[in-house]
Amino acid sequence: MTSPGGGDRRASLHEIDTSRPHPARMYDYFLGGKDHYEVDQAAAEKFMAMAPEVREGVRANRRFLHRAVRHVVAEGGVRQILDVGTGLPTEPTVHQVAQAVAPRTRVAYVDNDPIVSTHSMALLDGADGTSVVLADLRDPQGILAHPEVRRVIDFEEPVALLLVAVVHFLADADDPDGIVATLRDALPEGSYLVLSHATGDLHEDRREDAAAVYNSASATMNLRSHERVSDFFGDFALVDPGLVRVTHWRPEEPVRPNAPAIGIYGGVARKDG
Repeated sequence: MTSPGGGDRRASLHEIDTSRPHPARMYDYFLGGKDHYEVDQAAAEKFMAMAPEVREGVRANRRFLHRAVRHVVAEGGVRQILDVGTGLPTEPTVHQVAQAVAPRTRVAYVDNDPIVSTHSMALLDGADGTSVVLADLRDPQGILAHPEVRRVIDFEEPVALLLVAVVHFLADADDPDGIVATLRDALPEGSYLVLSHATGDLHEDRREDAAAVYNSASATMNLRSHERVSDFFGDFALVDPGLVRVTHWRPEEPVRPNAPAIGIYGGVARKDG
């Protein structure tokens, strides 16, 4: 699950902190990547001991992201994507998935971890229609006004806003509703919001002890109910099948009946007139 995704492309919000686990690097470990430190691995292993389904969950979340991106580009006709809290780049990336459908699709990637920015810029060097922005989701106006976002995204035309596995790192005190609404309200008609969010609804222990592992990280995880996650879509119209477990959002293969319950909700919604 990625970090709240800020500044100049060559500048950092802060130095890379290897003394504390970071959600983006833990997510990389869950996905089987190599861009993490021992402290991230230790925290991820502790999380998996309490929530064994997490590795399958993050992979299911990633597949949901790919399906949602294909939907908004192929069926929604969107040609520009703002991906906030992108996390460490994992192929296929958002722009690779989108451009396989429509080659001229533009993507702005935003994250608050300097190591994410560094790796993303290296991967995207020379990629047409992309930008990498070091910024924080807690500063939505800063994201919207950033010149590297504005270079790629035209807010007069439909935009797909991706908030995938990131809003649960916003505490209630951060005003997540206000933050998401600020980004939503900047989008014109015909735009989409793609959002996924961790929940404790599906497990008797609510997975609160597992989520507490993130208390030692640079961002805490806040599990929210189906009703609460639904609020983030505001007046956007959810497309079928609505807000469901990510494994159940337009799966390309039948969902295994004995598959572990993945505690992540996902949905795609459109801004209509």
